[in-house]
Amino acid sequence: MSDYRHLLPVAEEAVARAADMMRHRSPGALTAKGERDFASQLDYEIEREVRAFLQAATPEIGFLGEEDGVQGTGEMQWVLDPIDGTANFVRGIPLCAVSLGLLHGNDAVLGVIEAPFLGNRYVAARGSGATVDGKPIRVSDTTRLSDAIVAIGDYAVGSDAIARNQPRLALTARLAETVQRVRMIGTAALDLAWLAEGRIDAALTLSNHPWDMTGGTAIAREAGAVVLDHDGSAHHPGSSVTFGITPGLAEQVLALVRAAPFEG
Repeated sequence: MSDYRHLLPVAEEAVARAADMMRHRSPGALTAKGERDFASQLDYEIEREVRAFLQAATPEIGFLGEEDGVQGTGEMQWVLDPIDGTANFVRGIPLCAVSLGLLHGNDAVLGVIEAPFLGNRYVAARGSGATVDGKPIRVSDTTRLSDAIVAIGDYAVGSDAIARNQPRLALTARLAETVQRVRMIGTAALDLAWLAEGRIDAALTLSNHPWDMTGGTAIAREAGAVVLDHDGSAHHPGSSVTFGITPGLAEQVLALVRAAPFEG
């Protein structure tokens, strides 16, 4: 399959349902997923609602959700983060989103991201460009690090967080010394969507989970971004990190990364 546009109405309806739930329901009880990590009751409710809708609409496509894992099989797979930025959502910070992507094999070929409290929906299908609220978007043409606004993903948590965060902090320090501004937004989906829109110039997520990245990767690439692993190879679901960068800065950002190497 090379044309995925016929799946966009299904994906947009699924995300619209999830976004409506975020706007009108409270987070509910919190469930610990690890040290300093949790999911809300609404995370689970949204995932189950979206999964049921997609299974009815596209039974031939498998499903991967952050909270309940894989269901179904097939060459293609829907990938959902029901609330990207749960910590923000629970505190009433409006920087959170629903992120739905479609993998065809290892390729992110479609994405829909909605930020319910900002009023924006980002949409892309391979070969069809990317839009926000129906308007075409494109990455920035920034070419100098000193002009760049760079979003960096969350630091590690868990028992090995201190060791894993040392190189992450080193990279942050190098960015702070070099770029115009460093931002930590708290949602990888919006990082990649804002990269696609040209609001920021690079989105460096220091880990990789398919539910966080699939939708945003599809949108960013359709808007002209390069999305890479830490070694400069093309990003895929098994990558260690996710670096989305406007093309004019890619080599410069990767040079900074190589000066502060880390494991995802």
